[in-house]
Amino acid sequence: MVMRDGLLEKRSSGLLQLWKKKRCLLTEDGLRLHNCKGGGGGGDAPGSAWSSKAKELRFERMATVDCVEYKRGLVYFTVVMATGKEIDFRCPQEGTAWNAEIALALVRYKNLQAVQTGRNRHLPSAHLGSTGEDEEL
Repeated sequence: MVMRDGLLEKRSSGLLQLWKKKRCLLTEDGLRLHNCKGGGGGGDAPGSAWSSKAKELRFERMATVDCVEYKRGLVYFTVVMATGKEIDFRCPQEGTAWNAEIALALVRYKNLQAVQTGRNRHLPSAHLGSTGEDEEL
């Protein structure tokens, strides 16, 4: 399920560290980044094409959303992966900022994982199939 769809700029990891527009889809599992075809960077222009191939930053490999800074109407933030790799993004400051939505979705994902882990630990000792109706209180 897509929770948010829009534009983000990602700083390239190359020598020049240029900002490149990406179409981003925030899902329950992570963040999908699509490149703009043609490389012109004008991804918000009508008729601009987005690559169907996407880079996926999965929540299971994400540690945190960090380092928020507000400058000249833009929000700058860093996604820190479990490996320690840092990926820098920026987006317009208007509306609900992407960094907040990504951070909330990451927390939601980690909480669900913790609940599942807790359930799995307690399952063997639980009476599976019992409705509780025939048990004395």
